[in-house]
Amino acid sequence: MSELRERLIECLALKALPRAGWARAGIPGPESVAAHSWGVAWLVLVLCPEELDRGKALAIAVVHDLAEVRVGDLTPQDAVPDKARLETAALSELVGPLPGAARLEALFADYGVSPEGRFVKACDKLDMALQAAAYQRATGQDLSEFVDSALAGLPTGLLTELARQAGR
Repeated sequence: MSELRERLIECLALKALPRAGWARAGIPGPESVAAHSWGVAWLVLVLCPEELDRGKALAIAVVHDLAEVRVGDLTPQDAVPDKARLETAALSELVGPLPGAARLEALFADYGVSPEGRFVKACDKLDMALQAAAYQRATGQDLSEFVDSALAGLPTGLLTELARQAGR
């Protein structure tokens, strides 16, 4: 029981882990990785197409960055070539003692793969664009590189249009 308790507490540390890209850009008091994951889950809840399994998409959104509690919020600027392998190993070790560990690992692995996983990945990009717009309003800082990065990773359609509007 104490190992379960310790892993649950460790996972909650995601609430205190600042998003590295915003910190690197000089945003004061940047959002945490957990706040970002909530933003992604919110977008999934609101924008999920009827043909997708909303519950599965929400679960993927909740776990998609969980490994970062162990490996950190690695960005492309960190140039870590084996990021996916590091994150998969960290997630597996982290959730191993948790109930439903195999399901959590499967959801993590599904990010960007299944239709729901691809939708969550698109919402991840949209969240970054919307957060950039919010920070631009608050600070006056040009964060167009984040919007451009989000647009580059989005398929065409509603989410792309929302991201474009965020950059205006």
